[in-house]
This record gives sequence, structure tokens and C-alpha cells, in this order.
Amino acid sequence: MKNILLACSAGMSTSMLVAKMEEAAKAKGLDTKIWAVAQDKAESEMENADVLLIGPQMRFMKKKYSKTAEAVGIPLDVIDSVAYGRVDGEAVLNKALELMGEKK
Repeated sequence: MKNILLACSAGMSTSMLVAKMEEAAKAKGLDTKIWAVAQDKAESEMENADVLLIGPQMRFMKKKYSKTAEAVGIPLDVIDSVAYGRVDGEAVLNKALELMGEKK
């Protein structure tokens, strides 16, 4: 199972993106757990994740999260703002898979 964590300002704005990512994962036949949390919960949730994607409105948090991500051994990146704005679940899923070293 691939565990994909998304972090956003309040944990709500990414809920539609999570749903679209789940649809894309199902279409690819992937076993995934994809969930979103508010910025204050992200660090405590990282130990349960294989990758962390940060909402573009929170790119300033990348440096802070990097320390925890490195400690638990997961990659992280900021979600592309165009993919985020379009709620392009497949593009964001592909980015998560790429970060985990998986084929798209």
C-alpha cells in the first residue's frame, strides 16, 4: 500500500483533490491510502506516510517539514499550483509516485 499525505492550510481545501487522486489510483489498480491534514497535524502524520505533498499556498512550510520528513525517511514536495487549481488528481498522484520512485 502506498500512503500519500497531503498538507494544506486547514485540511479542507484538498478534500476534492484527495477524491480525484483516489479515483486515479483506482483506475491504475493501485492500493493507496490518501489523506489530507491541516498544517499543524502534518508533522505528526508523516510517520504514517510514504510521501508528503504540500499545498501550494503553504510552500513556505517546506523547509520546516523537510527536517521531519528526512528524519522519518520520506520525500516531500510542493504540489504544482496548476494541478492543484485544476484539481488534477492524476497529475498529483503521478508526482507522488515519482517522488516514491514508482512508475506512473
